[in-house]
Amino acid sequence: MNPQDWQWDKTLYAGSARHYAVGRMAYPNALGEALRDELQLNATGRLLDVGCGPGPVTLLLAPYFAEVVGVDADADMLDVAAGRAAELGVHNAKWKQLRAEELPGQLGTFEVVTFAQSFHWMNQPLVAGLVRSMLADGGAWVHVGATTHRGIDGRTELPHPRPPWDAIDGLVTRYLGPVRRAGQSALPTGTPGGEEDVMRAAGYAGPTRIVVGGNEVEDRTVDDVVAAVFSLSSSAPHLFGAELPAFETDLRELLTKASGDGVFAEQRREIEAVIWR
Repeated sequence: MNPQDWQWDKTLYAGSARHYAVGRMAYPNALGEALRDELQLNATGRLLDVGCGPGPVTLLLAPYFAEVVGVDADADMLDVAAGRAAELGVHNAKWKQLRAEELPGQLGTFEVVTFAQSFHWMNQPLVAGLVRSMLADGGAWVHVGATTHRGIDGRTELPHPRPPWDAIDGLVTRYLGPVRRAGQSALPTGTPGGEEDVMRAAGYAGPTRIVVGGNEVEDRTVDDVVAAVFSLSSSAPHLFGAELPAFETDLRELLTKASGDGVFAEQRREIEAVIWR
């Protein structure tokens, strides 16, 4: 199936919300600081985070705005986001269940709109046009590109073993088959690219690129890695059906054999912010 023919459905991340918040490595503070400096953020104005998930970027950037609004199609993601905001004492965040294609949703205008690991799931030309109408004069679109469920592959010696991601992928394939799953359908060739062409066609100027982080070493437990696997749309819990308990048992056994003390280490990947105006 061509990625452009794929249709979103509400089961895309079903059951993943609580795992996503645990299994994805946090965005570094350096990302927020770099965007603050580049966009001259000063705790005024409004941020819209589209496809916010459990709010990692929304909450990271909350100190730099008067108000931040996270929108996501998955109600469970928003529940987790609201809980995390309460735990962190973030009081200027609002959450709304909404598909990007349903914008503007009477949300008003924003100085900055962010998309973090989310734009590829959307009708990109439509969403690019809708968001442009929501940006205040001089406003900026920020696309955060990252891989946060796993680190860099390599042979550099780390304080603990790396998670055995090849073996993990093989186990997922054994249960779910070789074709990448996505909600109720499949994406054998992955999600669509060409985002820069979409942005230029919609009338945006740019981009400006910022890269932060990379190579920092982070310890991860067996629970963290299990959560990382279940945080992915291609191995979301609902996909396993009745075999979910058996899969998790096999996954935990695989991880326990790979690290005697149950601790792994990962080298974090770079985070890239692509800014359009």
